Amino acid sequence: MQIASKDVSAVDMVRAALDKAKKYADYNIFISLSEDAALNRAKEIDEKIAKGEKVGRLAGVPYACKDNFLSKQGATTAASKILEPLKAPLNATAIEKLEAEGAIMIGRVNLDAFAHGSSTENSYFGVTKNSTDMERVAGGSSGGSAVAVALDIVPFATGTDTGGSIRQPASFNGVYGIKPTYGTISRYGVVAMASSLDCVGFLARNTEDLNLLMEICAGQDPKDLTTLPDYYTKTEKKEPKKIGVIKDFDSDAIDPAIREVLRQKLSELKSDGYDIVDLEMPILKYALAVYYIICPAEVASNLSRYDGIRYGYRSEDAKNLDEIFGESRSDGYMKENKRRIMVGNFVLSSGFYDAYYLKAMKARTLIIQAFDDAFKKCDYILAPVSPNPAFRIGEKVNDPVAMYMEDILSVTLNLAGVPGVALPVGKTDSGLPLGLQLIGPRRSDKNLLDFAGKIGFKIDDKEGK
Repeated sequence: MQIASKDVSAVDMVRAALDKAKKYADYNIFISLSEDAALNRAKEIDEKIAKGEKVGRLAGVPYACKDNFLSKQGATTAASKILEPLKAPLNATAIEKLEAEGAIMIGRVNLDAFAHGSSTENSYFGVTKNSTDMERVAGGSSGGSAVAVALDIVPFATGTDTGGSIRQPASFNGVYGIKPTYGTISRYGVVAMASSLDCVGFLARNTEDLNLLMEICAGQDPKDLTTLPDYYTKTEKKEPKKIGVIKDFDSDAIDPAIREVLRQKLSELKSDGYDIVDLEMPILKYALAVYYIICPAEVASNLSRYDGIRYGYRSEDAKNLDEIFGESRSDGYMKENKRRIMVGNFVLSSGFYDAYYLKAMKARTLIIQAFDDAFKKCDYILAPVSPNPAFRIGEKVNDPVAMYMEDILSVTLNLAGVPGVALPVGKTDSGLPLGLQLIGPRRSDKNLLDFAGKIGFKIDDKEGK
């Protein structure tokens, strides 16, 4: 990821990325491009290199920013109408760290508004199309990030993962994506969805790049009290011996092609000398219900700050204070945002808190314990990311339950706070990418990435490894 060798200039790299972004405009990847700012920054880096000055590890590397990261460059929208005019007064900590190492943001990419969705169809700016089949979804919520990387517009993109929002679009587009251990990377300056579930991560075409990004961004941040001390760069190398497979995930509800690539990969691992351990984790069948109680509850709390008063969109039709609140939120939120706010306020309301929210929190504890017990029997777990390959645009967006079911295999990691890496492992007969997720115990992120790189496809190798 370096240009210090002077073999290529930062300006050339950034210009090439911008040209590709325009070339693939029909995919609706970018909400906005920052041409002038990106090229000016690239010129500054080239000048530093020419003078022999020290540059960062990402000097001149263009990247795409998921548009729920605050940055002084451009406007932050979170792909919503209610935030469309927002000019951020600060940079997210992750953005600060990337750009301190010389990375150059070329633009902001699309997502489901406020990261609420699994297909990037819930964006105010329209749907992003899958990198392989433009009639299919990119996945969500980090759909724009995944397609920008898959089409090789940029080497990496930022993402957030609250219930699979990095891993699922990575899987749908055949790239790598990491959801770190909760608290590994600061969430400061990232538009909050569900604060106890949100994780900042990245998508890239190989695990080496993801490892470098993690080394740069991991660590404690006084602005985010949930961040962990830097364990990532101090991780001792450990080779796994036992790979777990969750028997509860091997059901007819999972697409046969995904079940087959999982069996093939497990067979390869067994042939390579790894022990395959069957795991029974029956509590996971409740994970989706637990997630869609806890997540909307936190969403309702976090979205209450957007009221048309302090910043963001304000309805021009409002004539009094009540109408400013009501009409601004009614016009500014997408249908899925409103659905989650309503569910969240319901489960937190008097008379239902104990029956729903408190019970879900107790079940979450059991899910955490189930993963702790599983990792006493194995080093890592290999599982599907999603029950299906990328589905067709419009197929599920009007059926909330069907859309939520797409998260059934991915939300468990966020509830437990454990890391997961999505890795490309195959394709369907029609050429759609197929991915799996490698899951590890908390703080195993670095070794997890190393192993994912060994067993996943090389992106530019159609036959894989």
